[in-house]
Amino acid sequence: MGARIGKEFLEGLKDGREIWLGASRVDDVTTCPDLAGAAHSMADLFDLQFRHADDLLTVDEASGEQVNVTHVVPRSAADLVRRRVALERIAHQTIGLMGRSPDYLNVTMAGFAGRADVWSRNGNEQGAENLVRFQRQAMLRDWSMTHAIVNPTIDKQVREVDSGGGEIVLHLVGETPDAYVVRGARALATLAPFSDEMVVYPGQPLPRDATSYALSFSIPMRTPGLRILCRDSYAAGGDPVDHPLSSRFDEQDAVVIFDDVEVPKERMFLVGDPEVYNKAMTTGWVANIMQQTTIRAHTKLRFAWELATRMSQAVGADSPAVNEMLGELWSYAELTRCVIEAAEAGAHEWGNGVWFCDERPFRAIRPTLPRWFPRVNEIIKLLGSHSLLATPTRSQLEDPQLRPLIDLYYQGAGDMTAEERIAIFRTAWDFVGSALAGRGELYERFYLASSQRMYQVAHAASVREADLSFVDGVVRGDR
Repeated sequence: MGARIGKEFLEGLKDGREIWLGASRVDDVTTCPDLAGAAHSMADLFDLQFRHADDLLTVDEASGEQVNVTHVVPRSAADLVRRRVALERIAHQTIGLMGRSPDYLNVTMAGFAGRADVWSRNGNEQGAENLVRFQRQAMLRDWSMTHAIVNPTIDKQVREVDSGGGEIVLHLVGETPDAYVVRGARALATLAPFSDEMVVYPGQPLPRDATSYALSFSIPMRTPGLRILCRDSYAAGGDPVDHPLSSRFDEQDAVVIFDDVEVPKERMFLVGDPEVYNKAMTTGWVANIMQQTTIRAHTKLRFAWELATRMSQAVGADSPAVNEMLGELWSYAELTRCVIEAAEAGAHEWGNGVWFCDERPFRAIRPTLPRWFPRVNEIIKLLGSHSLLATPTRSQLEDPQLRPLIDLYYQGAGDMTAEERIAIFRTAWDFVGSALAGRGELYERFYLASSQRMYQVAHAASVREADLSFVDGVVRGDR
C-alpha cells in the first residue's frame, strides 16, 4: 500500500472504535465537531508527505512502495540527517503543537525494530520477531499510532502494580491458543481518536516480580474491549478565526481501558519478562526519540519568538525590558537548535547496525525544556498584558455597524490594521491562555518525565561516563 493521502487516513478512522467524549460515544471522529478539526489537521500531515515528497518520502527497496522517511530504521548519519529534514517539515505544519503527531511513534517503533537485539534477550526471540514484522507492516500501511505507557495514579503509598489489589495496572489475565488476554488501564493515550493502532510499550521500570505486568504489544483501535475515554475537547467551537490554534491542533488525550482484550500472539512483543521490559527504554531510546521531540520543541520555540516579536511590533513596544524578554525567547530557540546540531554531529552506531544521535546533548535539554516552556508562556503574557483579552470576535468583525469602530479603536502601531492586530493577539491568547494552551504547558512539563527527575538521571548517567581526572589533578596539585 505505501504512504497514504489524507482522505485515506480519514476513511481508516471510521472503523467502529469505542471513543467516548463526555457521556457520548463518538460514532465518527472525522465529523464530530469537537474532534473534526484535529482529524483534518492530521489528514493534512498525510497530504503533506506528497506535497513535499522529496523530503518526506523514500522508496522501500523490498516492496518498491513509497514510505514515510520517519518510519525508516536509521543505518547511517545520512539517514538521521534526512529524517531531521522530514521531522522539521512535519513540526512546521503543526507549529510544534501536536507533540504526538504520527512521526513520534514512527520514530519510536523504528528505533525498537532496529534494536531488536535488545528485545530478543532471555529467549524473547519470537517477541522481537513480532515487533520487527509489525514495524514493517506499520510502515507499509502508513498507520497512525498512539501509545499508552503511563500507569494510572491511584495511591502513591503503594507500588503502582499493587494499586487496587493489583487489578488497576494493565496486566495479563489469561491465554487462548491464539491470543493473550489483558485487563487494566493505561494513560495517557495522546492522539488516540486519530490513530489506527494502539501500541503498549515500557514506561516506568517494573519490579522484578511484576511478571504479569511486563507487556508490550499493538492492537487495532477497533479491537473489542478497548475503551477510549477522552478528556474534554479544547477545540473551542472550531472557528479558525476566533481560535486559530485550538480549532486545529487539539490532538486529544485519553485513558485507555482494556476490558479483557484479546491480543493476538503475533502482535505480542513481550510478555512476562520485567528484565527485558526495563532494558528496552535504556538502550538508545533517548538518543533516538529525542531527535523528534527536540525538533518539535525548536519549532514551537521559534514560533513563540516570532509571535512575541510581532506582538511587540503591533503596539510599538521597543523598550529595553521588552527587548530583553524577546532576546530570552530567541536564546531558548537558538540553544535548542544547537542541541540538535550537536547531537547529529555526534551520531554513531549504537549496535545491531543502527545509528542514533549522540545522547548527551539530549540528556541536557530533556530536563531543561520543561522549565523553559512555562517561562515562554509567562513572557508572552507579560508582553501581551490586557491586549491578549481585547480581541473582537469574527462575528463582531463582520458586523457592519461595529466594523468601523473596530477599525478605528483596535488598529495597531504604524500602518497595521485592526484586523491584522486582532489576528496576532488572538493567536497569542490561543498559544498561552486558552484551554489548549493550559494543556500544552502541562504537556511540556511532564511528557518526558519531570524536570527534577531527569536532572537527577542526567547527572547519574554522566557520572558513570565521566573521567574526573581534571579536578583530581588540580586537587592533588598535579596541574
